[in-house]
This record gives sequence, C-alpha cells and structure tokens, in this order.
Amino acid sequence: MKAVAYSIKNCEKELLIKANQKKHDITLISNRLTTDTAAYADGKDAVLVFPGDSLPASILQELKRRGVKYIATRSTGTDHIDLPEAVRLGLKIANVPSYSPESVGEHAITLILALSRNILVSQNQMHDHDFSLNNLVGNTIKGKTVGIVGFGGTGKALGKILSGFGAKILVNDIEEKNDCGTIGATQVSLDELYSRCDIISYHIPLNENTHHLVDADGIKKMKDGVMLINVSRGAVFNTQDVYEALLTGKIGKIGMDVYEFEQNVFFFNHRKKPIQDSLLQSLIQNQRILLTPHQAFLTEEALKIIAEKTISSMDLWEAGRCAGNACCCGKACIENNLAIA
Repeated sequence: MKAVAYSIKNCEKELLIKANQKKHDITLISNRLTTDTAAYADGKDAVLVFPGDSLPASILQELKRRGVKYIATRSTGTDHIDLPEAVRLGLKIANVPSYSPESVGEHAITLILALSRNILVSQNQMHDHDFSLNNLVGNTIKGKTVGIVGFGGTGKALGKILSGFGAKILVNDIEEKNDCGTIGATQVSLDELYSRCDIISYHIPLNENTHHLVDADGIKKMKDGVMLINVSRGAVFNTQDVYEALLTGKIGKIGMDVYEFEQNVFFFNHRKKPIQDSLLQSLIQNQRILLTPHQAFLTEEALKIIAEKTISSMDLWEAGRCAGNACCCGKACIENNLAIA
C-alpha cells in the first residue's frame, strides 16, 4: 500500500519505520495536510494524519479526487475529520482506539500536583531570585475529593494513581461502571460529582453531547475554589466561561493540556510570529492556570503503540479487511473477523 504521512514529528519517524518493516511504501513529511499540500497524496492509497491536520469536507473531497481510499489518524480522537462526509465519499477511516492510558493519566496527575503545590509560581519566583515562601503554601491530594468525568482507559489510569495518594474518588460516566470499587471509587451523577469535588478531571471524547459540557451553568453547580483539569479535548470547556469563573474565584485553579481554539496553533512553533489570541495569552499569563500544548500522549511508550496500530490498520486494509476496533467510518463495516489488538 502506498501512503503519505502528514505532520510527522521527529520523535515518530523511527518508530513508524520500525513498525512498518518495509511492508508499505510510506512517504513521511512534516507538512500539515492542507489544500496546498494535498498534492502529496497523488497516487497514494492512504494518508496518515495527526490531530493538527484539519480534514473538512473540502479536503476529503480533494483527497478522494487524488485517489485516496483510506485515512488513518494517529490519535484516538476524530473530531478533526468530517466523518459524515468521509462516509459519503466512501473513504475508510481508522484511529488508534487506545494507547498507553497511563501516559495521559500520569499527565493529569502531573497537572494536579503542580497546581496543588504552586510549582509554576515557585519556578517563576526563582527566575527572579525570589526565594521567599509566602506565596507557595499548597495542599495535599490526600483527603481531597476528586471527580473523574469519563471512566475509560485514561480515567481509570488516573483513578489508580489517586487511590495511592489517599484521595476520595467519585466517577461519572455515561455507562454503568462495575469496576469502580477496585480503586475505592464511587459512581455518581454529574451534578453530585460537581457539588462534592475539590478537583475534577475530564477524560471524555468531544462530541455533540460533550461540547461545552463545562459552561457557566455547570460551573455554578461546582464547589467554590474547585480545580479543573482537562486532558481530553479543548472544546469540552467553554473556555471563556471557565476563565471568567477563575477571575471571580469560583474556580481556584485550572490545568489544561488542550485548548478550545488550538487548531493551527498547538503542535507548531510560533516564536517568529506570535499568536494573536487574547484569550490564549490570558490563560498563559495567569499563574493559577497551567497550560501544556497537547502533550499528555507524548511518551515513548505511547508513540510506539500509535505507530504499531497505525500500521496494523494499513495491513488490514491491504488485505481487504475492515480495520476492526480501529474502524471509525461512521457506519458499520460488516466482516466476520473484525477484531485487531
């Protein structure tokens, strides 16, 4: 199978080459997929994309015109792809259903710990040779009530870590979770979780039900001074509402690995041309906010799995099969043997 992989980072190259084992003819380029770079897909069977690549209907139509039949995103989320249009065009789409949930769970606890112990404030003071302690009094996680919204792989990974810290854990999920008790967690309604939790961490996909799940109305139901953590997708937060609640003190601190308007911003170096986004600048400059550039997934362990599962989807496609668990075409792909690891 011939493919072009867009938005390739240096840390991915060797892992993809090793996972491929010369089975497929893959061209690796650092360019984002845009109207101008779609020509690189000429004559290719597949394109391999990244969350920083935007695939609206116009791009999908262009890829289809150039002969592309398959699109594999090197991510779990597919909100950067117009799936209904892909289905209409007959394009097959695959994602990476899961990869190292510990990577994202550990990043969430990193944000929680750094905010709880005022590490960002401390580091900034140190740069100014200010070694005083008055602004650095923090809090322990032990004894705090922590809410996990979305108890899938990454939510469970965070829950296991929190149990070791002695936190009381509440869980909210759209499905009944029978394994909460294994870490001493209790499943509750979202309203109850909001009213009881000192810290709330979000581990959910972005869809029509979760878009702006955290807005002014939801924030009113939360405890005063709550800490919010988002390692899922930026638009789960109504960022303006969240920021205004921080300014009033309703929200105490915020840790985000994602940003609602990160498209064309995150994953790229803008030093020579700073981003003109006043809200983003406000978030970065506020010492009660810790913002990282969508790096929760970025571990060697996760990158290895992402590379292997991306190649696995290509293997299945070349064999005339559905990508199985990785299939996210938006409609059922009927085959007797769909499952992949």
